[in-house]
Amino acid sequence: MSQGETAQSELDAIVEAVLESYRSDERGQFVNRKFLPSRDEIIAILGLFLQLFYPGYFGRQDLTDESLPYHVGGLVSTLRDRLARQIELCLCHAAECGEIVVSCADEAKRLANRVLAKVPELRRVLITDVQAAMDGDPAASGLHEIILAYPGLLAITVYRIAHELQVMGVPLLPRIMTEWAHAQTGADIHPGATVGPSFFIDHATGVVVGETSHIGASVKLYQGVTLGALSHPKDEHGRVIRATKRHPTVDDNVTIYANATVLGGTTTLGAGSVVGGSVFLTKTIPPGSRVAMKPPELNLKTSAPPPDAPAPADDI
Repeated sequence: MSQGETAQSELDAIVEAVLESYRSDERGQFVNRKFLPSRDEIIAILGLFLQLFYPGYFGRQDLTDESLPYHVGGLVSTLRDRLARQIELCLCHAAECGEIVVSCADEAKRLANRVLAKVPELRRVLITDVQAAMDGDPAASGLHEIILAYPGLLAITVYRIAHELQVMGVPLLPRIMTEWAHAQTGADIHPGATVGPSFFIDHATGVVVGETSHIGASVKLYQGVTLGALSHPKDEHGRVIRATKRHPTVDDNVTIYANATVLGGTTTLGAGSVVGGSVFLTKTIPPGSRVAMKPPELNLKTSAPPPDAPAPADDI
């Protein structure tokens, strides 16, 4: 056998081994199926939403009062078609996986129109989020900086789109959106969570908001805050029960400082409360509470002895 034939034989063996891995376990592959949304296209759709929510900041920067109606008209038309196509693929994917969906294309167009009809209201809420960042961060130089640069606002903006799709029953697509935002910003907000207006995430990195969290108005979270599940209830077969309230409720005007962890579906943080940094909380607190860890004991050692200290004896 020649060297070339030997190399081809080795490649054939590798290919066969990979194919056998597909045949032996169908998980982690998408073969002999037709319908799957495009992650790249969904990310591009988010870019169009950013242009629609914050005109002049994203996309075209030469907009005027005269050109704005034409720009918005073209943007809405393009966004509707592209969004409807991805919703259709998500619905057809669900049907292909055994879930019943009637007329994917017609339903997708209807849902895309419903989402776009909510843009004015979503934008009204998002402006309260922008203002909350301005009011809550003394380092912010202005609204322009917040819209263009703040990762927390990007995460919140994507969440608000994804949440509407989640509420409308669109499968898969909302999570693709929020996980992209998670990768970009470090903030992981599940599209199933409920979040009120004037929401501010300071620094964003490491924030986790679980699926069944309920957050009221004017809530501020710092980096590393987790609103998570205390435990995952299971059925008699050991499978996780999903349709339960697993994550906390945070009432209006609550501030939660860095690296605090709040767990449990029955845990509520009362309105106006402040939770200090690194607190681990699994029980309800009444309105107006202040929760903090005891200061840790500080042990300080210096590398040089004080000037009046006697010289140490020589070690032998």
